[in-house]
Amino acid sequence: MSEESKPSEEPIFMSHLIELRDRLLRSVLVVFVILLPLLFFSAELFTLLTVPIIAVLPAGTKLIAIDVASPFLAPFKLAIFTAIFIAIPYLLYQAWSFIAPGLYKNERKLVVPLLVSSTLLFYAGIAFAYFLVFKLVFGFFFAIAPEVVNVTPDINSYLDFTIKMFFAFGICFEVPIATILLCWTGMTSPDKLAEKRRYFIVGVLIISMLMTPPDIISQLLLGIPMWLLFEAGIFFARRIVPKRDTDESDYDEDEEENSIMPDEAAEAAATTTTVTGAAGHDVPAETSDDEEEFEESYTEPTDEEVEAEFDRIEAEEENDDDSDDDDDGSDPQSLEPEPDKKD
Repeated sequence: MSEESKPSEEPIFMSHLIELRDRLLRSVLVVFVILLPLLFFSAELFTLLTVPIIAVLPAGTKLIAIDVASPFLAPFKLAIFTAIFIAIPYLLYQAWSFIAPGLYKNERKLVVPLLVSSTLLFYAGIAFAYFLVFKLVFGFFFAIAPEVVNVTPDINSYLDFTIKMFFAFGICFEVPIATILLCWTGMTSPDKLAEKRRYFIVGVLIISMLMTPPDIISQLLLGIPMWLLFEAGIFFARRIVPKRDTDESDYDEDEEENSIMPDEAAEAAATTTTVTGAAGHDVPAETSDDEEEFEESYTEPTDEEVEAEFDRIEAEEENDDDSDDDDDGSDPQSLEPEPDKKD
């Protein structure tokens, strides 16, 4: 049986791989198409990126380029990352479309809301880092710098720092989506998450320590929004999960109505017109005019009686099969009627 199922499973697996390849190629193509016009504005994009740090530097201070190819590579890298950021909605759409066939119909209803909310939260994390975090962090760094130090950041170092912060805040702002998905799939519940809140806060501080520079300001600026978003995820999960539970309960009730229960089996037995006799012949059943009296007199058979009845039916079927085989193997001439003998 397993050897026969392998050929059927391999085409399904290959079809999934082909679909995954196609979606990856589409994603790369979209990023490349967005990148082409951005290359012509790479210098302007880098100038826009340096606005937060230039605002806290002394007047007339500029960034420096240590490597020879930095003036070209830094804006080029920024254009690539900008194309990826712009293509995030399409990339998330391809990811959701790949896993959508494996979801139930009621679960697919969440695809569009989660797709839109995850995109908005990712962009909100980037905007939060650009407009608020950078200004406070750079101001703190340069304020504590010794007077003998001339602060002139390198463009490559600045670009790596900003890209890392963008990804950190964009991903961490997806906490409500992760919380809702965990509750929706049944892996946990909003009440359990609320009980484990203190462990989440410790985990948030650890993540903030690993994903931000070693200063308390940037860690708090990442940790506090993550905690608030976690609470928001619990809030919305409590509004969504009960609906899912209600749908499942309605589905169970429908199945119970369609299934044959013992009481309904008694009613079905009361309407039966024939019963099987001891010799295997059908005999008319005795019906009662008062259905309530019949239901009161009905007793559910025990497991031993049910098994004995099944054994009797199987034995009768085997006897019938043997009699059919004997009839098929008999001499056709013996079945012909004998001629009437005249006196």
